[in-house]
Amino acid sequence: MELLLVKRAQRGDTEAFIRLMDRHRLSLYKVAKSYLKNEEDIADVMQDTILSAYEHLKDLKQAAYYKTWITRILINRCIDLLNEQRRSIPASLDEILEEHSRDYPADDQGFYDLLSELPEEIRPIFLLYYGEGFRTREIAEILDLNENTVKSRLKRGRQKLKRSICC
Repeated sequence: MELLLVKRAQRGDTEAFIRLMDRHRLSLYKVAKSYLKNEEDIADVMQDTILSAYEHLKDLKQAAYYKTWITRILINRCIDLLNEQRRSIPASLDEILEEHSRDYPADDQGFYDLLSELPEEIRPIFLLYYGEGFRTREIAEILDLNENTVKSRLKRGRQKLKRSICC
């Protein structure tokens, strides 16, 4: 079904594109939330992602990789925004996390609290793996990393969480 929607959207079917975006909206929101924390920034990044996906959907070579492709666009937009903010506001990601932790939905608070325990380089991997169900190979593609790097960061993150929970 999804493959059909992607192909229809690539041929210019706006309704198919809207249905695709509706299917992935929550997933994209969660990924953006792991990077940004501020609801206004998340809304801006998601809007930019949707616009970019709409404009470049015909460039997607394999429709089966739509979710990976759009998630990568979103992550790039998040990173661009963070870099822009770091240049203009001297705040660390930890300060941003702390300041906006109240913005998390109550049912996800525990998951995001655990994510905040992890080093910045491991957080998106955990979110994509445990929160969104991506495989390590897909995460490697999305984040432009070696698959073994993804696996080792998952292992390191699990060890860190185990130490922080147990002791």
